Amino acid sequence: MDRGPLDESLLRRIGALVRTIHDASVGLPVPDAWEVLLPADRPNLLCHNDLATWNLIIDGERLVFIDWDGSGPSTRLWDLAYAAISFAHLFADEDLDVAVGRLVAFLDGYDADDVLRAALPTTMARRAHAMHDLLRRSHESGRQPWGSMYVEGHGEHWNGATVFIARHEQAWRRALS
Repeated sequence: MDRGPLDESLLRRIGALVRTIHDASVGLPVPDAWEVLLPADRPNLLCHNDLATWNLIIDGERLVFIDWDGSGPSTRLWDLAYAAISFAHLFADEDLDVAVGRLVAFLDGYDADDVLRAALPTTMARRAHAMHDLLRRSHESGRQPWGSMYVEGHGEHWNGATVFIARHEQAWRRALS
């Protein structure tokens, strides 16, 4: 969460890497009994489920995703929505025009089709809300480490992201169409 926004050239490369990860999962068996933190409706891929700037190592030209412990069944759309939020830096108080440019660069790198682009604005808001809700519920039930993360700023972060994304849904739609 603390890494600043990445430049659009790098975002296109990251988008392409995320696409490679998703495409590599096509055709793999997707188990029914695999608990994931934020389950997707009708999972059909095995996904990282936490593709974010805080799980990306940049070593010169080399890009490496870490923290695969949350991987499991999901969908391209659900996993991409989370990655788009993180890599486009769709967080509270961001400059809308700059955020739009980052989002477009990331999705251009991913080579997202029209169906994904049309579904993303609503799904990004749902995905940010789901993250906030997971943290809040974890805090209430004492489930760690997410319960502590909620009070350490992550809850406020994801609530702000949810509001920002939902408030600008039409801007995302225009940019992605």
